[in-house]
Amino acid sequence: MAGRHVGEFGLSKSPPRDYVRGAMTKRDKTAGTWLKQQIADGRKAARPAILLQLACLPPAVAQAWIVARLLGAVLRGARPGGIFLSILVFILCAVLRAGFGLAAEALAVSASARARGRLRRHLLEKMLRTGPALLRGQHSGELTTLVVDQVEQLNGLFARWIPAETMALAGPVLIGLCVLLADRFDGLTLFAAGLLVPVAMAVSGIGAARAAQAQFTALSRLQTRFLDRVRGIATIVLSGRADDEAQALTEAAGELRRRTMKVLRVAFLSSTALDLAMAAALVVIALHEGARLLGGGVAHPAPGLFALLLVPEFFAPLRTYAAAYADRMQARTASGSVSALPDVAAVPAAAPIRTIEANGITVAFDHVSLTWDKARGPALHDISFRVAAGEIVVIAGPSGAGKSSLIELLLGFVRPDSGTITLNGMRIETIVPAALARGTAWIGQRPLLFAGTLRENIRFGRAEASDAEIEDAAQRARLGTLIASLPDGLDTPIGEGGFGLSGGQAQRVAIARAFLRNAPLLLLDEPTAHLDPTTEAEVLDSLKRLAVGRTVILVTHSAAAQAFAGRQIDLRHGRIVGQAARGAA
Repeated sequence: MAGRHVGEFGLSKSPPRDYVRGAMTKRDKTAGTWLKQQIADGRKAARPAILLQLACLPPAVAQAWIVARLLGAVLRGARPGGIFLSILVFILCAVLRAGFGLAAEALAVSASARARGRLRRHLLEKMLRTGPALLRGQHSGELTTLVVDQVEQLNGLFARWIPAETMALAGPVLIGLCVLLADRFDGLTLFAAGLLVPVAMAVSGIGAARAAQAQFTALSRLQTRFLDRVRGIATIVLSGRADDEAQALTEAAGELRRRTMKVLRVAFLSSTALDLAMAAALVVIALHEGARLLGGGVAHPAPGLFALLLVPEFFAPLRTYAAAYADRMQARTASGSVSALPDVAAVPAAAPIRTIEANGITVAFDHVSLTWDKARGPALHDISFRVAAGEIVVIAGPSGAGKSSLIELLLGFVRPDSGTITLNGMRIETIVPAALARGTAWIGQRPLLFAGTLRENIRFGRAEASDAEIEDAAQRARLGTLIASLPDGLDTPIGEGGFGLSGGQAQRVAIARAFLRNAPLLLLDEPTAHLDPTTEAEVLDSLKRLAVGRTVILVTHSAAAQAFAGRQIDLRHGRIVGQAARGAA
């Protein structure tokens, strides 16, 4: 499937070239705008580090002048004056340079850590506000790479490139002016050589950006593939494909290694160009000063030696900038993924009532349509129905009918393309998200249980609940027999994903959460899927007791669950094809 576009244009056709170019241009513009904003914010935070780096320049110039004066006197055969004082000043300048440099580096690292922490908090907040609908567009491995690795790739931008950008301009200018005051020709030679460096860096930077993009793509694919294989390791082993998958991972790792080395090869080009420019400047200045000394055109060699000694200092900020330029290219590549994370739609203007009353929920769908993928058609089309407060409604239909999409709309994870959804007469998008969460309880096909005790997992229903309330919820969910058989009762630890519990027991933990939450709206998404008939009957009995006094929407294609309550709505291909009243089982 390499080179194919999955989505609007299907699996079998490549997308139009203009579409790809337009999409990439739009993403590049978004990434560029986002990166500029991060650089602007990072530059403010990096000002103390930049000032300390600038403070390193005067001691460097003083050291060069001291050495040039002493060597000049020696070359002339004269005894240098004040040698002891000169050595003391030289040592003092060295200590100042080292102190300023260490402090500048520490401040830059600290500013980078704060910036990356702020970005991670922002991304996690955006993911949590977007909800599970985000996983329909991105793999969980890609999101992990985004928050951990790609944000980490911005470390060089904040810690090195932003200070180096300022120093690459200010450092050579200040050093060049000092040389220019000592000798006009030597100063102009330095400036001319320095102007060649940005040109070479721009040429190599284009190739580095493309290579870095390919390297990031290979990294994301390797991490995603590895995560998938770890999750499905049991299936791989039982299918006898362990060696094949190991070989495939080895090949993917080799591809990442090759792309990484290509990034390094391209990045070294700018360093080579800088070394050539510095060598040329040294040769020209040395020949010029040598000719003047041999020709008797200068009385003292100190200015020429001063210029020669400052050549490395002139190119040092440019060398740092060249090394940090790769960090900027990495940040440019990472910004494409970070900035592409969808923004959460803003909540409309305040409504008269912004919370859900706890004495009952009325749910209404009015001509609601939703499309996940245009190539596959609408998941829901022109859906209209009403559920009264305290009513139980079963949404039935085969797999792919749109039942789970309907639940995601009610949970607020996604917005409809058209139509309105109201709870107690309020549009769902105008309800405060925290209020919507408090007023809703949800039980899905596979409850998510975390590594911890049973008590901690049930407490997810309501964090402030007392131990007595948790124990009562567990008993009402018919967990008493299980708890009595465990060595530490509710304080018995279970593994991640409910390891150590059967499917029915895990589902009862989810029911206990719902009992503890005591929300007026109960959403059940295939709660008895993957259960045997006996366990299904027991779980349904617990759910019936949970449903008393609540507004319940149950989506299922199970024949047993369809006999749950009094009204059934049938869905086919995202459309309502019938409604009927049914008696309770």
